[in-house]
Amino acid sequence: MHTKFIAVLLALCTLLLSSCLPGDGKNTVDRPANFLTGIWHGWVAPISLIVSIFNGKIRIYEVNNTGWWYDAGFYMAVISGFGGLAVSRRKRRREE
Repeated sequence: MHTKFIAVLLALCTLLLSSCLPGDGKNTVDRPANFLTGIWHGWVAPISLIVSIFNGKIRIYEVNNTGWWYDAGFYMAVISGFGGLAVSRRKRRREE
């Protein structure tokens, strides 16, 4: 029962996250993606990668963006989400 609940919760979270992926048409030349959108797209980059395999309209990176600010938010989220965890881990020594 506990495993089914976690599976359903994970599926719902994936659906929720995939509703705001880059290339979904929400951002246009007149209304480009900004810094906060870049942070969000960086956090959902792994999901974007998987979805983009099956849907050619979805991309990992939003083309219609504000430029440097979007890039800064995107890379900040990608680095903190993937690399930041590895840097903060410490190896535990086994005391014998």
